[in-house]
Amino acid sequence: MSMIQKEIADFSVQAYHGNAFKPVTRKDVLGKWSVFFFYPADFTFVCPTELEDLADSYAKFKEIGCEIYSVSCDTHFVHKAWHDASKTIQKIQYPMLADPTGALARDFDVMIEAAGVAERGTFIVNPAGKIVAYEVIDGSVGRNADELFRRVQACQFVAQHDGEVCPAKWQPGSKTLKPSLDLVGLL
Repeated sequence: MSMIQKEIADFSVQAYHGNAFKPVTRKDVLGKWSVFFFYPADFTFVCPTELEDLADSYAKFKEIGCEIYSVSCDTHFVHKAWHDASKTIQKIQYPMLADPTGALARDFDVMIEAAGVAERGTFIVNPAGKIVAYEVIDGSVGRNADELFRRVQACQFVAQHDGEVCPAKWQPGSKTLKPSLDLVGLL
């Protein structure tokens, strides 16, 4: 079943952000573009490479009004311990959400029940709290922050330009497509 246009459920979790523990709720997400970046676990191998890539691009996401939320089924205490122990994770400026019960992972349908961890899932959520793009990939393959950034920009463009669509490899300023009215309902 597709997650496109699924409204994210109410949630309240603890986050490690700005060297402090802070609550984050659905209400905090509404009204702005957001990326929920699920990863299996702290203190692992591929995850820090992805989180560092996002940390290096975080300012670009903030410039376009998009917040990043990394999410794992670890506790906020484990996020802090990882942050304290790793120079790579110390680069992170975005909130690291703790999902020890797996409630968020289940709502986004990325929970691996047998392992108690989340799949590598990336979800772009619009200001209304609806998922407009997502990708779930095997745990052994890292994701690319530049491509994610491009996708967020494309989702924002489409939301602002009714009836226009972004072709493959679209970048801001590139030509878009305007399908005939007969096809708009199929998109």
